[in-house]
Amino acid sequence: MSFSFLARCCETVRSPFSLLGSVRTATKRAGGTVRNHGGSPGKRLGLKKFSDQHVIPGNIIVRQRGTQFHPGQNVRMGRDHTIYATAPGFVRFYKQKWLRGDRKFIGVVLHRGEKLPRDETSLGRSRYFGLVDLTAFTKNRPSSQTSA
Repeated sequence: MSFSFLARCCETVRSPFSLLGSVRTATKRAGGTVRNHGGSPGKRLGLKKFSDQHVIPGNIIVRQRGTQFHPGQNVRMGRDHTIYATAPGFVRFYKQKWLRGDRKFIGVVLHRGEKLPRDETSLGRSRYFGLVDLTAFTKNRPSSQTSA
């Protein structure tokens, strides 16, 4: 009997909860705070086609917020500032003086070796019309059949 009593006394000294009674523990952990949340997915902005890549009409070249890049030859800008191709060709990036600084432009050239901005005085205008191939026509067209 004395041994069991002694064992119980030692057990109470070893366990901190026996002297204090029952201790209540948390059933939920503390949540903490989040600073930047990361709540919305990325908008997939940026360059989609790079310099010298071939594009067809309608291909998106850049998705952007604001006008980091401005539209040049054979490209247009959508209402969300997306720049897309309006003619088949190759993408070119170039800078031009604009007021006190430079502006970055994007254009599409019809042939791989061309440069932008195009010197129209020496090279002439760039010719692209959607469904009509102007290079197929010559200056001297064959005479058509005469009607009676």
